[in-house]
Amino acid sequence: MEPALTSLVDAAPTFRTHDAAQAPIRAACGRHDDIAAFHALGTSEEGRPMYGAVLGTGPITVSLLAGNHADEPVGPETLRTLILNGLGRRDEMAPWWTHFRFVVVPHTNPDGEARNQRWIEQWPDPSAYLQHVVREPPGRDLEFGFPAMRPENEQVSTFLRKHGPFDLHASLHGMSVGEGALLLINRPWTFRTQGLRDAFVEAAAARGLPMHDHNRKGEKGFFWIEPGFQTTPRGDAMRAFFRAQEDDAMARRFHDSSMEFVASLGGDPLSLVTELPLFWLAGASSDGHRPTQALKLRERRPELRARLDRGEDIGALLAPFDLRPVPLDTAMQLQLRALELGCRAVAPDAVPA
Repeated sequence: MEPALTSLVDAAPTFRTHDAAQAPIRAACGRHDDIAAFHALGTSEEGRPMYGAVLGTGPITVSLLAGNHADEPVGPETLRTLILNGLGRRDEMAPWWTHFRFVVVPHTNPDGEARNQRWIEQWPDPSAYLQHVVREPPGRDLEFGFPAMRPENEQVSTFLRKHGPFDLHASLHGMSVGEGALLLINRPWTFRTQGLRDAFVEAAAARGLPMHDHNRKGEKGFFWIEPGFQTTPRGDAMRAFFRAQEDDAMARRFHDSSMEFVASLGGDPLSLVTELPLFWLAGASSDGHRPTQALKLRERRPELRARLDRGEDIGALLAPFDLRPVPLDTAMQLQLRALELGCRAVAPDAVPA
């Protein structure tokens, strides 16, 4: 049986920065240059280095991105760990490098990461998060900026185009708060992934998380599959949504997603988007496929931030939500579990159950 990718997660992981991880990743690829290569991609808008890595020599190609939303730091840490610990345990993980070729950009948005450092450094303090989180609006959102909305999009697209087409694409994301775990799957693969979904539900439950259930009825391309699973959003669906509201200016801010871009490179790739919450609403209960508590807290976030900016305590306002941080190792393991299951779905003979 293949060694589990989830075993790569350290016992007590912490958030590293994009800049701090660059030298170790470059060095690890250099030490194992027969199966790994470091790639300098260019620089971000603010001059920070953009980089990626290719791991493995196998015939099954997998593209992995994280950081498209700058306020979601778990995905970048997961991909840094995959590279560093995967190469550090090369012999043990050899079956993965033999069967697969992973094309990885650990962080697509280092400028955004830098703007979010104030709360990341204080993790898991919910007040620090609510007061200092920075999320980029449409028109700056890298996930919907492919292939060339920003320099970062253009550099990542060039890197992926060079190594595509792909069998599997994963864009690692997260939610600020959620009532459990959520996984998005591109629509052409929904009928082929029942086993993947069942196994992911089992993995989340084993780590104490239910599924985040939200039936958005196709809004912006999010179609409900079953509790905890929706289809991946699409740029064309986003544009259609805002045009239907006669908001052409907003519609023009949405380009294609990374999922659409990878599909344009050819083949029939499975696309996965992980959505693990930073904070879990432990007291929430299902309400007709609608995460009522999560939506209620989202509505209150501007008020909570204003109170924090005035130096007020918000503990009493947060108490009814039973807000609990999802441990970093738990979120990373679930992201890697989704990757394992995706690899099994596209190459069942290469990844035994």
